[in-house]
Amino acid sequence: MAYTPINTGDVIELDQAKCTSHPLKDLYIDKIPPPAVDQQIWCYMSFITSLDGRISLDFGKGACRVPPHIANPRDWRLFQELAAHSDCLVTTSRYLRDLQAGTAQAPLPVDVAYQDLIYWRLDNGLNKQPDVAVIGSSSDFTLPAEWFDQGRLVWLFAPSNTEADNLRRHHSLGAQVAAYFTGNRAGGKTITSTLSRLGYRRVFFIGGPQLSHSLLADDALDTLFLTIRQRIIGGQQGSYESIVEGPALELGLDFELRWIFLDTAAGNEAGQLFTRYDRIRHSV
Repeated sequence: MAYTPINTGDVIELDQAKCTSHPLKDLYIDKIPPPAVDQQIWCYMSFITSLDGRISLDFGKGACRVPPHIANPRDWRLFQELAAHSDCLVTTSRYLRDLQAGTAQAPLPVDVAYQDLIYWRLDNGLNKQPDVAVIGSSSDFTLPAEWFDQGRLVWLFAPSNTEADNLRRHHSLGAQVAAYFTGNRAGGKTITSTLSRLGYRRVFFIGGPQLSHSLLADDALDTLFLTIRQRIIGGQQGSYESIVEGPALELGLDFELRWIFLDTAAGNEAGQLFTRYDRIRHSV
């Protein structure tokens, strides 16, 4: 493809010397406004990525995990703040299998170590913990008993051919089927429209690149929070994941940079960027 030379139009320089400093604690809590009365469901995801676009590496036995090269407690604090804003967390059967195998990164938030965020939820009329929805190509997994002990509602998006014994086992704990789907994956519109009908307005999707593809393919993702660790880590093809994996999105989807923060205190010399991108939906 040949391009015509373009020499006009301005760009914006971000001058660090002229920027304002902010405390890390409550950075996202303070910047995300409460939902408007007439606001419909808001669907958002969060990833941490290396400078070369890796969100996970295969550490053997097919277990892809966030690389220790980029994981850090400062990003984790903001991840917990994003969870604190949510009515419902959406995760996958892959996460539950990893949790059972001991290879999952951590329990679902909000982590009890962040008591200030739990108090924030209570002060804002929310339950201590967000509810949970689980999406999977099968229902052969174990639901953590602690979810029910924490008072969370647990919803399942189950394949239409799922085994009745598995459903009975999940139902005996208190889980409910939100919707059935055909094929290998639940579509993004099916997920979001179902959760909207159940009364959820702020839904935090905690999953990998296949889940993000399902949302993007149906134009169902509103906001992406992306931490970019300024470190290149490499990896053989097939041994790592990026934020979206699946068939090419026909024309691509446009997102607008809403904010960007430079974190120079990430440690080990590599700083990171905290960014928010909002979906641009062009009027027809």
